[in-house]
Amino acid sequence: MFRKYRRILFLAVSCTALIWFFRSCDGAAEESVDLVEEPVLISEYGYTLNDFEVVRDTVMKGDTFGGILDAHGVSQNKIYEVATTFRDVFDVRKIGIGRPYVVLKSKDSIAQTQLFIYEKNRIDYAVIDFRDTLNVYHEKKPVTLIERTASGVIQGSLSETLAKQDLSPYLAEAMSDIYAWTINFFQLQAGDSFKIVYTERIISDSIAGGVNEIMGAYFSHKGEDFYAFKYLANNENSVPDYYDEEANNLRRAFLKAPVKFSRISSRYNLRRRIAHYGYKVRPHKGTDFAAPVGTPILATADGTVLKAERRGGNGIYVKLRHNATYETQYLHMKKLNVKRGQKVKQGQVIGWVGMTGNTSGPHVCYRFWKNGRQVDPFKTDLPKSEPLAMAYREDYGSRMLPLKDQLDCIDLP
Repeated sequence: MFRKYRRILFLAVSCTALIWFFRSCDGAAEESVDLVEEPVLISEYGYTLNDFEVVRDTVMKGDTFGGILDAHGVSQNKIYEVATTFRDVFDVRKIGIGRPYVVLKSKDSIAQTQLFIYEKNRIDYAVIDFRDTLNVYHEKKPVTLIERTASGVIQGSLSETLAKQDLSPYLAEAMSDIYAWTINFFQLQAGDSFKIVYTERIISDSIAGGVNEIMGAYFSHKGEDFYAFKYLANNENSVPDYYDEEANNLRRAFLKAPVKFSRISSRYNLRRRIAHYGYKVRPHKGTDFAAPVGTPILATADGTVLKAERRGGNGIYVKLRHNATYETQYLHMKKLNVKRGQKVKQGQVIGWVGMTGNTSGPHVCYRFWKNGRQVDPFKTDLPKSEPLAMAYREDYGSRMLPLKDQLDCIDLP
């Protein structure tokens, strides 16, 4: 009997000991978890923001540089020094409405402004350092380039097709520029397709910064294939340009049209009859591009301004001489952007679409002369640019072929 009670007593003591042991272990575990977490360091604009009181704001209508800094306790002497001594570095008169800025203040009871950071755009920013000796400088946010691909089948316009896939509208403008000499984007057909390889900017490892450049493109239009590959020859005088798979330059002496993303509302037609004139033959020796008032009108080739004036049914117009063979004319402008005798470059804005002169709606009438005779530019063999020099063909091929294979392997949606 005594042995039985002793065994029970032993078990009770053992259990009590185990309970206290586990309690002590639990307590130790709780103590080990209860640690002070290190603060996450936030770095931006080259500074650790944890070291400052951070104020973020945006330039509002009526704001001035002096007014913003005065509100944050910066002395008038310092404001004046920035505005005068550093005028060539940072023009305080040019801060823009809607642009963000950051004020970094000391983390104490004084909260003195130490740095003012103004974002000129999503990448470039200016820093005004009020600590110690006043200093003003410019910097850029770190940008990473990410390669991406896209493709589509045209339904409606190129812009609409891109929008349906949530792709950047800049891609439409970039492709329009690349193929400005080879494809008439006002005559795209349902079923035309495209594939592109491009790079996108990523700002500070997290912010989408938009399309950087199109490296290679493929466009199928009216059953014909058009490849384009960006290439810069290893020559100090070279500029990047786009070439096809045979190393022919896509650039031509003349653009296909004087406006972007418009439509042809009336073609060159020597037998046109108009009801308003009793259906008499009234030749139309131009091509009308309908576009909203204010749309930029582009010089289709390098040249010299022969006329820039307002006259009769032409309204406000510009006439350019490109060489001894070719001249072009642009009618019904709202406003001129060039003057007589001025040299212009291909793609330069020479005016804006309007409704001056004899016109029933906003458009630009584009007229084209070859050897002193008005002709239809869409039915005229226009001069081409020189192909890539033979000295660069091997290097071009080594870069172009992998891009072409990549484009060919992209599936259409």
